[in-house]
Amino acid sequence: MKFRKKPIAIAAALAISILGTAGACDSDAKTASDNLSKAADQFEVQRKIVGVNTRTGEYLFYVEGRCSIERAGDLIVTCKQGPNEYRKHYIGQATDVAWVSTQMDAIDVSVYHTRVVIKPEGLIPNIDLQGGKQ
Repeated sequence: MKFRKKPIAIAAALAISILGTAGACDSDAKTASDNLSKAADQFEVQRKIVGVNTRTGEYLFYVEGRCSIERAGDLIVTCKQGPNEYRKHYIGQATDVAWVSTQMDAIDVSVYHTRVVIKPEGLIPNIDLQGGKQ
């Protein structure tokens, strides 16, 4: 019985070492890219994001600052303007039209707490009260 456990233990140790080194097979470029993305998400990277009309070559917009970029259909850019000031911009594109939504003033938001907005009209049913004359 002891003889059979030893090969199983060796095989398990070998499998763990192979799996451990498999994660380290990323290229230096991939590791650097991941680290740059993480740094940008922590507002540590100064960026300039430029939109260009691909037909005319004209600049449509630019956003500059310590910005994090998210691509979810539209381009979503969140920028840190000061110690507790953040701005969020949405940039969308269609075949012939590009649009930009820019936040004009920075606001103080917490990076430590989640903000939840509950609208009471969604919780309380719509009640019509009618009063009669007496």
